[in-house]
Amino acid sequence: MSEKLKVLLLDNVDPVSAEILSERGIEAKVFGKISAEELHKEISDADGIVVRSATKVDDALMEKARKLRFIGRAGVGVDNIDISAATKRGILVMNTPDGNTISTAEHTCGLILSLVRNIPNAVESLKAGRWDRKKYLGTEVHGKTLGIVGLGKIGSAVAQRMKSFGMNLIGFDPYMTQERAGELGIKLVEMDELLGKSDVITVHTPLTDKTRNLISAENAFKLKKGVRLVNCARGGIFNEEDLLPLLEDGTIAELALDVYSNEPPEENLRALLEHPHVVCTPHLGASTEEAQEKVAVQIARQIADAAEHKDYKGSINGKSIALSTNKELQPYLKLSEQLGRFAIQVAGWNVKELTIEYSGACGQHSEVLTDAFLAGYLHQIDEAPINLINARYLATEKGIRVKEVREGAGKIFAEQITVHLNGIPAFSSVSAAIFSDKDYRIVTIDKLQIELQLQGNIILYKNVDKPGMLAAVSSRLAQEDINIASLSLGRDKANHQAVTAIVTDKQADTSVVHDISSLDGVEHLKRISL
Repeated sequence: MSEKLKVLLLDNVDPVSAEILSERGIEAKVFGKISAEELHKEISDADGIVVRSATKVDDALMEKARKLRFIGRAGVGVDNIDISAATKRGILVMNTPDGNTISTAEHTCGLILSLVRNIPNAVESLKAGRWDRKKYLGTEVHGKTLGIVGLGKIGSAVAQRMKSFGMNLIGFDPYMTQERAGELGIKLVEMDELLGKSDVITVHTPLTDKTRNLISAENAFKLKKGVRLVNCARGGIFNEEDLLPLLEDGTIAELALDVYSNEPPEENLRALLEHPHVVCTPHLGASTEEAQEKVAVQIARQIADAAEHKDYKGSINGKSIALSTNKELQPYLKLSEQLGRFAIQVAGWNVKELTIEYSGACGQHSEVLTDAFLAGYLHQIDEAPINLINARYLATEKGIRVKEVREGAGKIFAEQITVHLNGIPAFSSVSAAIFSDKDYRIVTIDKLQIELQLQGNIILYKNVDKPGMLAAVSSRLAQEDINIASLSLGRDKANHQAVTAIVTDKQADTSVVHDISSLDGVEHLKRISL
């Protein structure tokens, strides 16, 4: 580096970060509290900025920072950073996904023990001069069943620790293999089984449309009566408005919260937080000296490595920036990602091996296209963002083996991508190709030719190829006022088998899917949303 870089360290990032940057020849300026006016002045000639959660690095701030090349988040969550704006401006965004794993896992375990032994209430009682031994009779965790939703780094760390307490471990993670779960001593189950069998449930997933309101009044009937719930992941995974009634009717025995939909919590949660069977902490999962030092060390090293073009570990958007000017490759990156999103929804979870076959010239870029496929395949699986940088690593961590095969021109299209989902009984082979600008389509499923655009709400199934099949399905959709937007059909005339894909204007609910699955001749139905 010919010119000395300047990096701002905000939000009381541990001073060790400045020491490391200085050792690597980077000027580090440390700030605790800083006014907006002063920040705008300092950032005007800064090459990098490191923040925790307080500073909002939005497009307006980036507009003041004409030289900015790096944004570092000393922690996992990047909600306070406008990733799209940074990518558009060519600014590398990095986080430290490993730094708070142990701290958050330990806090989760502490909350579990606080619940079962009534520790916070007992402390408060004794300090008030009471001696309530009988009132705060607790229970052991030994022999109880712990349900873990999300078996990423933190969920796996919780499992390892609570196993030592003698708990029976069950888990739900659509991307964890049986082998990896077995190594952790976890039995993989479906979500409904986890809800019904767990004495304690802890969640360790990002907040997505699929995880929002995972626990609510609507699905409370699935819970084991008297369950204890813990959330150290993201506010909103539990429906906060429903929790108080569920506590009062005994559905939930006790509740521990470290995260909230709005932080600090708004006044409407006051009654819930003051409930005697609720343990609540102010987002302390990563608030340990060790965690803060770890993330400060990691982000400083990552920025220095990136500045020296040595490594881009922890990058959120690194390859997207590098490839943003490659117009020829962009369509194939999008095709790969959409194929990945389609593949995980038809394959379900517990896939052990993927073979991705590239036909034609696109195979020259198979490595990055596989990363794009995996980014789609593994999207929203963990606490950390999934992208081209970390997708392959996360696939390996989940125990998924990936094999790439390059071939000549494809049989149907000169350039196409085929994924083989090894070990899946149906839809185990899917090929896709580009038809025109932004028109990405499935062209074969299990060797049956079909044309299906990779977008919208799709009902996919195999069926006996006989008269009346489509009429029966469309009739059930009509009953729910679900309009068919398009229809694709692949036929094996010799064996009287077909694969049918119906694109609908709105997504069919579970009851409709169940009814269609129950029709005579319909098999392996999948509901897909792209």
